[in-house]
Amino acid sequence: MSPIAHEPEFQQAYEEVVNSLKDSTLFDKQPKYQKVLPIVSVPERIIQFRVTWENDKGAQEVATGYRVQYNSAKGPYKGGLRFHPTVNLSILKFLGFEQIFKNALTGQALGGGKGGLCVDLKGRSDNEIRRICYSFMRELSRHIGQDTDVPAGDIGVGGREVGFLFGAYKSYKNSWEGVLTGKGLNWGGSLIRPEATGYGLVYYTQAMIDFATKGKESFAGKRVAISGSGNVAQYAALKVIELGGTVVSLSDSKGSIIAQNGITAEQVEAITEAKVQFKTLEQIIGEYSAFSNNKIKYLAGARPWVHVGEVDVALPCATQNEVSGDEAKALVAAGVKFVAEGSNMGCTAEAAHIFEGERLSAKSASEPAVWYAPGKASNMGGVAVSGLEMAQNSQRMSWSREQVDQELKKIMVNCFNDCLSTAREYTNEDNAEALPSLIKGANLVGFIRVADAMFDQGDVWA
Repeated sequence: MSPIAHEPEFQQAYEEVVNSLKDSTLFDKQPKYQKVLPIVSVPERIIQFRVTWENDKGAQEVATGYRVQYNSAKGPYKGGLRFHPTVNLSILKFLGFEQIFKNALTGQALGGGKGGLCVDLKGRSDNEIRRICYSFMRELSRHIGQDTDVPAGDIGVGGREVGFLFGAYKSYKNSWEGVLTGKGLNWGGSLIRPEATGYGLVYYTQAMIDFATKGKESFAGKRVAISGSGNVAQYAALKVIELGGTVVSLSDSKGSIIAQNGITAEQVEAITEAKVQFKTLEQIIGEYSAFSNNKIKYLAGARPWVHVGEVDVALPCATQNEVSGDEAKALVAAGVKFVAEGSNMGCTAEAAHIFEGERLSAKSASEPAVWYAPGKASNMGGVAVSGLEMAQNSQRMSWSREQVDQELKKIMVNCFNDCLSTAREYTNEDNAEALPSLIKGANLVGFIRVADAMFDQGDVWA
């Protein structure tokens, strides 16, 4: 059964998985797996509810809240909450569907889900945001729990919102439990959790560079184009800078900044401080002293990809479908060798096809044209550390920064190796010399792990 046409984001995510499976030899070698696809593509449960609150002007507002509990074969539903005016069921189903396989790639006992609220938090006071969170959690608390469904943050839901949501849950349920991840450090949060998605993205990309260059190259000296300026982009940029790379771009919904000589760690920290106040990049570069002495170009209404000049690595970290086919061609022309998604489904289907075509055109595995990693693999560091946060909550313990970072790096490298080996096992490509497809590898690993659990539990039967 195919998804319905009026859910385009979900349709795209579904077709990516289907195409990866059909273009492999999995169904030829093990036909039983064909039975899983129509079952796993339907959520176990979709919860839709009304959220009302009083704004700061004393007027009542209403918005639609959602939780898509997609698949629990591998563990409790796990996935973020997105508070944004673009939230709709198609986007949440696409994100939840991706989350099933992303969570399986971590190797942890995590199912897949996603939720959110169709609301714009910009310009609202802390008190109003608290009222929104308490109203949202009033209904959501009926459907979640540490052994049932463990949400986290996503776009529009940062540390402040997670705190309000956790306080609301504790109040309504009279229970302190690890029901949300991304919590404050002094009340159950984990070190490295804010950094995890960005750091993990860089660790995964470093594993790609290591393999493709046989350990001869690293991020040192690489020119790296990054989109976005939120949590993922910020920490990816800081880790790239730490490893000796040059970050040449960041962006937000209003425009992009291009810095041919590199964005500094001090500038990223200024962006981090300002974005909590919902300032735009244009405002930030005009107001913060960190930007006073550097030649940074601001491009209103533009994404960075066609403006960055020569680059080695591209890390889309903003939102879905942020790299078009034409932008992918521009990146190829700019010399990009490695593309890894920090956002979920950051590349359009056309862009992914272009990058995959470049990979297949390589004359040998040691000289890749472009190697592309999908978000379900390259950006799963956030949910991986969320799983580690859940483990710490269960133990009533806090691990050191070094311990969590070491575990994150190990999980990302293991994920890369799993994607690589599984793509090789089930490859069905004419160019045997090309590097394996990480899209196919990620989709195959995640699908097989979830499918095996569904067979074992009777969700699918022979």
